[in-house]
Amino acid sequence: MLKILVPTDFSSEAENALNFAVKLASTTDAHIEVLNVVEYNVGIASDPVGIAVPTTYETEFAELMKAGAKQKMDYFLKQFDVEMTSTIQIGNPYFEISERIIESGTQLVIMGTKGASGIREFLIGSNAEKVVRKAKCPVITLAEPTEPSDIKNIVFATNITDICDDLVAHVKQLQDIFHATIHLLRINTPNNFKRDEVTLTGLENMATRFMLKNYTINIYNDIYEDQGILTFAERIGANMIAMGTHGRKGIGHLLSGSLAEDIVNHAKRPIWTYHINN
Repeated sequence: MLKILVPTDFSSEAENALNFAVKLASTTDAHIEVLNVVEYNVGIASDPVGIAVPTTYETEFAELMKAGAKQKMDYFLKQFDVEMTSTIQIGNPYFEISERIIESGTQLVIMGTKGASGIREFLIGSNAEKVVRKAKCPVITLAEPTEPSDIKNIVFATNITDICDDLVAHVKQLQDIFHATIHLLRINTPNNFKRDEVTLTGLENMATRFMLKNYTINIYNDIYEDQGILTFAERIGANMIAMGTHGRKGIGHLLSGSLAEDIVNHAKRPIWTYHINN
């Protein structure tokens, strides 16, 4: 069974993410957990050894906030006629989401973004960006309402040298979930240029090594990698972009440190990311 975690702040973007998850679960053997994190910093007081501890007032106030979040969660989930579980935590969204991924054995996170304003707008600032960079499982981000059944062409952007077994294994699972065609893509830029013959050989060897099926090999030239990926995806009518991330600041991947973040911030289509262990 595929375990899906959907973090929510009850916004329309979060609703888009949950809609996507529900429809995806209807075609796969999947279970959905919806998580809301109430960001509240307890622990202003200190014990005799200097460790921050919550006061009685803080604890009561935090529980009151949690009760309010529970009401919002119940109302939010009423519109979805499907069985799922919900969890409410108090604390730092990034840490709570990361902990929940590990505790529940989450295999896929689906979350909403606010389009051009970027992932920083979601779930209290940069916490969601950290989730995308550091999550121990694949993450799908959505900026607009999307039908899972429409995802038939997935662009897998790679510089070839960063490819690892774990990343490709997860991309193949992604392909199986959506029964999609994978479009292997390397972007040639003035600062990162390789002859087509070299790139084609590298992509072909990669496809052979990992026994890929139902795929195409592509090279696209652009001044910037992020714009090249977005433009190529637009031209072929791709429904999703898949990328790996090393978890560097700004979701660094390929050669530019902020590439995946730029893609997430500006793409109209869903973005799938997976953290590559260094």
